[in-house]
Amino acid sequence: MAKLLVIEDEPALRSALQDAFEYHGYSVVVAESGEKGLLLAGTEKPDLIILDVMLPGIDGFEVCMKLRSSGFTAPILMLTARSEEVDRVVGLEIGADDYIIKPFNTRELLARIKAHLRRASKNIPSDPVRCTLGNIEVDFTGLSVTRDGVPISLTSSEMTILRLLVERKNKVVSREQIMNEVWGYESYPESRAVDMHILNLRQKLEADPKKPKHILTVHGMGYKFYYLKRCLQFLTNRLPFLTYF
Repeated sequence: MAKLLVIEDEPALRSALQDAFEYHGYSVVVAESGEKGLLLAGTEKPDLIILDVMLPGIDGFEVCMKLRSSGFTAPILMLTARSEEVDRVVGLEIGADDYIIKPFNTRELLARIKAHLRRASKNIPSDPVRCTLGNIEVDFTGLSVTRDGVPISLTSSEMTILRLLVERKNKVVSREQIMNEVWGYESYPESRAVDMHILNLRQKLEADPKKPKHILTVHGMGYKFYYLKRCLQFLTNRLPFLTYF
């Protein structure tokens, strides 16, 4: 049974979400403030967090940043009453996996939660997968990334996108393919979410994010992973061996 953490200060909505999630078989813990949410995230180890942006004390953006800086990698879905583009961009920049604007359809929110949990469960392959990017080591089995032995924190969505690009090395992957494969549903509000996740990956993995050497943009088509050095041989359920390229 997946565990959800709902961080929402509005009592009626918090209670309604808890009832809906429990009805659909989830274990649910709730917090009415960002401070309590951070505490419960550490003690309860939820599989997914539903996080309101407008919270008393520290807001949802700060909560998200603190969670990611502490190494929390599970999906974070942000709830916002705002519709401005800047808020959605900020949420994605600081590590949120998804966002939904109030008022929203509960069925849509449940579908997104299910998709994120399904995608997160696929992050752990059955066979060892490791890849080396210069001084960066990527371990898809252990869901860890290090630079010169120092851990780099990647969100669940970032790790999934990186794995998808590596699996399809030197082939263009469209934004639509990433949306469908990573988020698990075919329609998504806008492709800007993909662009922001790619930007975050470059900032974390590329020596010069403004002049990327591995995660490349193919204008008008999508993105591809380009790599000339050695990537450790691995076998997945979806692809044969990836070796020297």
